[in-house]
Amino acid sequence: MADAMEMRDVTRTFTVRRKTGRFRRTRTEVTAVDRLNFTVPAGEFVGYLGANGAGKSTSIKLLTGVLAPTSGQVRVLGHDPFEDRSRTAHRIGTMSAQRVQLWWDLPLRDSFEQLRYIYRVSPLAYRERLDELVDVLDLAALLPVPVRQLSLGQRIRGELAGSVIHSPDVLFLDEPTIGLDVLAKQRIRDFLTTINRKQGVTILLTTHDMADLERMCSRLLLLSRSKLICDDSITRLFMAHGLERTLVVDLADAGPPLRVTGARVSKVDGPRQWLTFSSASLSPDKLIVEIAKQARIVDLTINEPDVEDLVRALHETEYR
Repeated sequence: MADAMEMRDVTRTFTVRRKTGRFRRTRTEVTAVDRLNFTVPAGEFVGYLGANGAGKSTSIKLLTGVLAPTSGQVRVLGHDPFEDRSRTAHRIGTMSAQRVQLWWDLPLRDSFEQLRYIYRVSPLAYRERLDELVDVLDLAALLPVPVRQLSLGQRIRGELAGSVIHSPDVLFLDEPTIGLDVLAKQRIRDFLTTINRKQGVTILLTTHDMADLERMCSRLLLLSRSKLICDDSITRLFMAHGLERTLVVDLADAGPPLRVTGARVSKVDGPRQWLTFSSASLSPDKLIVEIAKQARIVDLTINEPDVEDLVRALHETEYR
């Protein structure tokens, strides 16, 4: 599978001038991203995390062609996004809840028309794409409404539609669900999952909402202090860091706490028991087999650790 984006030993520095006296200033070089190396194959949905100031925004500006690297090589869809901006701009989309790309005083429909001209989308392709987006994102009633009159949730749906109106191959998203209610978040997540799985759109998502990562992303890139400290699938990271999972088992009859090597009973409520275990030391299949030897199982579920626990564990490992 071809790579949608690639960073090879990429560093970006900035010169900052600080006042040190009444008439004197010193120049300091600040490293925003430090020797980043990663590739994202076409069709992947990747979570891109890091604390404020870790280098996420700078690296996305490098990938979208807003900035050029100080050293190293950036490739998006096989091209240098800074040197070939006009070529790559028509094949990528960007969306941020903090930045408006729609025209504030124009009706939403007119903003989409303006974007059609900017991206040179044919009238037929535009009508087909707009009909699809209006249906999936429930925008029909919003098309004649000026953007400034839309609620936050409505505007974000419009911004998202505007970022994909030209059917991009790669989509960069910065906090697309920030400030939204539960229903609006789910609509956005469903849409993004659909275009990723059915249309093969490669998505790089930055977010502080851990539920976004859990429900949409299969891979995690984590930045810390301008460096990449983690690049792996979320499933393997859970296994590698031994985060605890909980098996909730309903037994046919109430009884004493079960005894299984590698697991501990954290709670008992009649015939229901909660067994906490680490995937690094005990597999769920083996745990269930051992329980079945002691009692008759009626039902069971496994509660997974959340991504917030995983990110915390990764940071603790880095600074230990």
